[in-house]
Amino acid sequence: MKRIIMLLIVASTLFTSCAAHYGLPQNYNQNTTEVVLTKNNFKVVKIVKGEASATYIFGIGGLSKNGLVAEAKAKMLQSAGMEGASRTVVNEIVEVKSSGFLFVNKYKVIVSGQIIEFL
Repeated sequence: MKRIIMLLIVASTLFTSCAAHYGLPQNYNQNTTEVVLTKNNFKVVKIVKGEASATYIFGIGGLSKNGLVAEAKAKMLQSAGMEGASRTVVNEIVEVKSSGFLFVNKYKVIVSGQIIEFL
């Protein structure tokens, strides 16, 4: 009888799963600068991107999603080379990719945007 109960406990543990749904739209771009691009007084210099990832084992480890976004954005701005010029980042896109197997989950955040320079 004890073996049957233990077998049922092990089987129920193996066939259960947890899932989270982040279906609500989230605005990761909290910019306060407004750029009006109605005139032809700018040119697109380059496209830049930054990546950050974290791995969680049993839900422990890594940064939160907002921390990953901040890290990816910092890497993007570091590679932008905007110092000393009248440039800004526009069309910023934040992608969050997640994957997992059993108790290991991996999140990867990619922030990309276009660098424009005003003439």
